[in-house]
Amino acid sequence: MAGSAHGHTPAAWTGVIISFIGFCIAGVFMVAANVPGFWAGIGVIVLGGVVGGAMKIAGLGMPKESADVAAAREAATARALEKTGA
Repeated sequence: MAGSAHGHTPAAWTGVIISFIGFCIAGVFMVAANVPGFWAGIGVIVLGGVVGGAMKIAGLGMPKESADVAAAREAATARALEKTGA
């Protein structure tokens, strides 16, 4: 896992932080038995997903890996394993 950068982008962090705030809002209002406040928190959760997706489209997310990059990574791994004798 240490070799991948899964989720380590501004888009991912922003989306998760906004969604976490929404979960906190919804949780507080659920305990307080306030239905409109709960649904406002759910709205903030959805907003986190929308903002994260928009940031990814704007280029702040992880680019998708092409077939060429995947093949190059596999070839490099195979060469490294041959050198170490594993």
